[in-house]
Amino acid sequence: MQSSNSNTHQDPNAPKTLKRAMSTRHLVMLSLGGAIGTGLFLGSGEVIAQTGPVGAIIAYILGGLIAYMVMLCLGELAVHMPVAGSFGAYAQKYIGSGTGYMISWVYWLTWTATLGTEFTAAALLMQEWFPHISMWIWTIIFALTIFALNLSSTRIFAESEFWLALVKVVTVIVFILLGLLAIFGLIPFEGSESAPLFHNLTSHGWFPQGLIPIFTTMLIVNFAFSGTELIGVAAGETKDPAVNVPKAINAAIWRLLIFFVGTIIVISALLPFEIAGLGGEGVSSSPFVTVFNYIGIPYADDIIRFVIITALLSAANSGLYAASRMMWSLSDQRQLPSLFSRLSKSGTPIIALIVTMFGAIPGLLSEHFAPETIFKNLLGVAAFTMVIVWMSICLSQFNFRRQWYKAGYTAKDLKFAAPLYPIVPILGFVFCFITGLSMAADPEMHAGLIACLIFIAACYLSHYVFYRDRK
Repeated sequence: MQSSNSNTHQDPNAPKTLKRAMSTRHLVMLSLGGAIGTGLFLGSGEVIAQTGPVGAIIAYILGGLIAYMVMLCLGELAVHMPVAGSFGAYAQKYIGSGTGYMISWVYWLTWTATLGTEFTAAALLMQEWFPHISMWIWTIIFALTIFALNLSSTRIFAESEFWLALVKVVTVIVFILLGLLAIFGLIPFEGSESAPLFHNLTSHGWFPQGLIPIFTTMLIVNFAFSGTELIGVAAGETKDPAVNVPKAINAAIWRLLIFFVGTIIVISALLPFEIAGLGGEGVSSSPFVTVFNYIGIPYADDIIRFVIITALLSAANSGLYAASRMMWSLSDQRQLPSLFSRLSKSGTPIIALIVTMFGAIPGLLSEHFAPETIFKNLLGVAAFTMVIVWMSICLSQFNFRRQWYKAGYTAKDLKFAAPLYPIVPILGFVFCFITGLSMAADPEMHAGLIACLIFIAACYLSHYVFYRDRK
């Protein structure tokens, strides 16, 4: 995407360059903030209930390895070509113009749908405190708050996301540490006269539900790791990407793997897997709340509810950032009207932000139209589109490296090279493809799947009609 560089020298009366000022700590926390949200706090219990404890641990380890392979591919591309368009620009250059256009829009849809899941879940949690206040009011309050943070300067956005993400990172660490103390009987745990240890993990056999659920829940697990690729979106605004991007990818992936697997082990060891799921109270019955209650922490419900709301808003905050930047990038590449690349005085893409905020509309509708069904379908849309984006990253890196070798270069000539080429991109692509197929196994996600396929077809069609002759 050459235009973003050339715009630096444009007339000051028509600025187009995004004003970005992110440090490495912002980059890592942006990635963690995008990932630690609905998938961990509200989805982990469902995975345990469907697969059993050992199955859930295996599923999250597999999910982490898939994410790591994809992020290694992304790291190589982002270091070699650190641009604002990220995966869309890579797909356009190394797969095809239509695919690049589609990937940019699909990633925009990923986070726009995610806004709906985050706002819906947060509103449901707030309703437990204030049952007489309608959900749509909370959704509007949350949407305006996140919009205001994104509309401010990028520096203020990055700093707000750093602290929002830090709240949930600290919470997960405390949860794991207290959980381990309870597991070994060092602090009391309701219903356990002796140390629970790890008997619950295999009390119903190694795989009480069989092996198939491990694969059918991979969509939820992959969705839990989505957000790590935000590093790629921010790569073009990071100082010394050859050093900081690989460092951020490694830091984010390994922290997430420890957080997620550690959380699953604690929940599985302390709670019978049958009650670890979302149960009768809907999305608000997080296993985090149950565990803290059993440990005996005063006001555990209120504390964890606040933390989960913070986590959801943090994920929405980073999601709105990513989606609006992708829309700005499309406009900057002249694949959307120039209106969408219009910047505010503080250098944020204001029109792109406003349009993306319409993703919160499904959250508004959920009060009157089955919140559980809408939540499930929004989750499905976000997860499926994320799988498509991850597949494009693997394929882009595979094609890039082939071109690199054909040009006479070697892997040593790259500032950062993903290891084990071509195994890493091929395995990453195949596992993501299998994960996408698992969506068809869940009847509740069929509507989301069909909507995604229609959206992808519409992207290719609109590109063919309007932009195929543009360079």
